[in-house]
Amino acid sequence: MKIIAVNKSAGFEYFIEDKFEAGIVLEGSEVKSIRKNNCNLNDSFCFVRQGEITLKNMHIAVYDKSGAFNTRDSRRDRKLLLHKSEISKIVGKVNEKGYTLVPLKIYFQGSLVKVEIALCRGKHTYDKKQSLKEKDLRRDTERRIKEYA
Repeated sequence: MKIIAVNKSAGFEYFIEDKFEAGIVLEGSEVKSIRKNNCNLNDSFCFVRQGEITLKNMHIAVYDKSGAFNTRDSRRDRKLLLHKSEISKIVGKVNEKGYTLVPLKIYFQGSLVKVEIALCRGKHTYDKKQSLKEKDLRRDTERRIKEYA
């Protein structure tokens, strides 16, 4: 499994409740661009429309060696491939107040491009401050252990 891109801000902005692995519908030039690590998950999100889950605002750079016919938008909506039971579970949770669907990472599994998405609840500012405090304490204890050894 080769990880291509990770959404680092998702762990800070949200409480991650449940994770799903989804396939993604791409064109050949987009896959080649992803193989060159020319993609970005910042500010991307997922939504449900007509029983399908769509990934919005994910940037995949236009492949430089693709022909003149391939001038697609780099931030176009991309369909995610999930089982119907998973989609119904996601739809039930997203319709509840406070839940959202966020992509966490993109990776290759064999020759297939997969996206890990998660059902998340948003954090308040005091939750974010608490997680920063815990991170600083963890870093400080690791430093002291390193100095002691």
